[in-house]
Amino acid sequence: MAFSGDDGLLLNFGFPLTLTGFSAVALCGLLLSRLLARQRSQSIEGPGRLHAFFIFCYCCFIKSHNGGDRGSQQTFLESFYKKQASVYDTTRSRLLQGRTEMLALVAAQLKAKPKSERIWVDVGGGTGWCIEAMYSFVNVPEFFSTIYLVDLSPSLCEVARQRFRRLGWKNVQVVCEDARTFCPPRKANLITMSYSLSMLPDYYPVIDSLTSLLAADGVIGVVDFYAQSRLDFGGRNYIGSHTGRHVNWLLRSFWRAWFHLDHIWLDAGRRDYMEFRFGTLLTVNARNRTLGWIPYYIWLGRPKNAEISPQNTDQMLCSEELAIQNQAANIPLPSSFYQNHSWRAYYDDQLPKHTQFKDEYIYAFTWEDSRQDHSLLNLSADDVVLAMTSAGDNILSYATKSPARIHAVDLNPAQNHLLELKMACYSALPYEDFWMLFGEGRHPDFHHLLLNHISPHLSSRAFQYWLDHAYVFDRPGSSGLYDTGGSRHALRVIRWVSSILGRRTAVCQLLAADSLSEQVNIWQTLIRPALLSPLLCKLVVSQKKFLWKALGVPKNQLAMIESDYKAAAGASCNIRSRAIWHYMVDTVDPVAQQTHIGSDNPYYYVCLAGKYSRTCHPEYLSSEAHAMLSQSGALDNLHIHTDEVTKVLSRFSPDTLTVAVLMDSMDWFDQEGESGPEQIIRLNRAMKMGGRVLLRSAALQPWYIAAFTTRGFTAERVSARIEGACIDRVNMYASCWICTKVEDLSAGQT
Repeated sequence: MAFSGDDGLLLNFGFPLTLTGFSAVALCGLLLSRLLARQRSQSIEGPGRLHAFFIFCYCCFIKSHNGGDRGSQQTFLESFYKKQASVYDTTRSRLLQGRTEMLALVAAQLKAKPKSERIWVDVGGGTGWCIEAMYSFVNVPEFFSTIYLVDLSPSLCEVARQRFRRLGWKNVQVVCEDARTFCPPRKANLITMSYSLSMLPDYYPVIDSLTSLLAADGVIGVVDFYAQSRLDFGGRNYIGSHTGRHVNWLLRSFWRAWFHLDHIWLDAGRRDYMEFRFGTLLTVNARNRTLGWIPYYIWLGRPKNAEISPQNTDQMLCSEELAIQNQAANIPLPSSFYQNHSWRAYYDDQLPKHTQFKDEYIYAFTWEDSRQDHSLLNLSADDVVLAMTSAGDNILSYATKSPARIHAVDLNPAQNHLLELKMACYSALPYEDFWMLFGEGRHPDFHHLLLNHISPHLSSRAFQYWLDHAYVFDRPGSSGLYDTGGSRHALRVIRWVSSILGRRTAVCQLLAADSLSEQVNIWQTLIRPALLSPLLCKLVVSQKKFLWKALGVPKNQLAMIESDYKAAAGASCNIRSRAIWHYMVDTVDPVAQQTHIGSDNPYYYVCLAGKYSRTCHPEYLSSEAHAMLSQSGALDNLHIHTDEVTKVLSRFSPDTLTVAVLMDSMDWFDQEGESGPEQIIRLNRAMKMGGRVLLRSAALQPWYIAAFTTRGFTAERVSARIEGACIDRVNMYASCWICTKVEDLSAGQT
């Protein structure tokens, strides 16, 4: 880093920055220790790196520099870089993190677009490191027709020229010019800025010029340091993601002071103005953990007034008021409008109703039998479906029937992130990679796939989420996707109990059983006594916290289970443990006795094995489903809403929906509250005459059925768990219902 002024560091600055000077010495010591460690393991490369490091230290902390406040920016840059230009790349590898990832992301965006003549402008390109590094992702001499490296330092530009002469790349032009005045003959398909925005003293005209340089279908990628408080950005709806963006006061103050000594400005306005002038595609907020937790970001954008694709009409309808407000204020639309797909509707990720889930999904797989759904609903091309997201498995199963529209709804953003990832993987990956991710639940190259293939198909929030949670799939030794989410606690209890009681072998035998009779025998003699232990139920399963966190059973649904047990057993005291135990028995016993888990019950197979098998898996994991849903545009009819069902329904025009699949969500409502009846009223007004509502309940006769029948619906119980009946392969619920709209409610009817 470069310090302005003609005197030394400690002579020039007062006490507040003296601490920064001492920190510089500590940082140099850290770098030196790492280089010495590398020297011991790489004796040939080590001396060269040490020499480069000492030049770096001399130029940054000892040598005085001319320019800055008393001269031109070019004079200052040349004074700083001339002596260290030849070692610049060697000394910045650990400091300038995120460059490779930014290049991977912009390359993935370009590859996802139709092939055309591609022009790349690398602003502040320095030695040309980024252009050469891009070769890891595309064949640079063939992929780009022309590349312009624009930089103001003659010394760095000369290093770049030598680099490209060595490489023999004829399509790269090194331009030593002020970025404010640079104007290529044609507009660029790609503009990049790698740690250059923070070094511009006059950044407004540079960013303004970039808006005129970028083609209508172009992409701009930026990676740089930053330091920002949530007070700066908290009210903005267009920045992509709030996750990880806030930097605490101590780090903000320290790194701003530290980098200011180098004429590197971490003020919030630079990033803010870039986001104001362009529409956001992807945002990553990260920390350089190697060197003092330095905040940096990766940002990808599009022209702010880029044409919204036709399939985004639903997006506009869902957020019409918001879009109008943004356009009237001359600010970009929310980032969801600029995505390559219109799958994800905008939502405010800072609302308490979303943050309550603490970035964790409850279900890593859907606990509803899609085969039974198809049998009951018989979806056609004319249907408009609204369904609860959960893990998205059933949503994708419905998509194989090609209905006119599917609206997936979940209040938990992470559940929708999981569905969006599956949709993106259909678009980006071949079947074998798709199977490894969601069949095996693990993939050692997930991080690579996410950056290089999946990223163009994800919304900004979903991308940031999966970048932060890549370990779900690729952490060595982990159990994978199906050992994550709130439901992992229940699966771990099953594994723990079976291991403690020596039943792991029996579980493997049950999954490998050739016949149903063999399976029943293993279940009755070896597994059932352990897993359906009344003591285990009393100590663990029936606890309210476990029921909610591990099984997703809220208090109102628990009350329904207890009420049914009291009615059946004639009990009147607190009987939660016995009610839950009987509910478990009524659930699992029929499954083990009437369905063959190893070949035809993926719901219990994944619970016991932690993954699916090639012969036992949900419908969406079949090669046939992948072949169908991976086709271009196959999922354009699917839209994801992160909100309450009632609020989503309120956005629909009357007589729009034909099918609503509510799973067991009605069980969550308070019987004495108004939320349940209000949702039924919204359903009636949004549904066509004859539209159907499919729901399941933990109760045989749930209280809200009467609310349906008094608000324009008929209700039919299509299956019930009576006398050992197994209503479907999951059998988790006591009853299943179809409510059909037969009457329109009047305007004031409640």
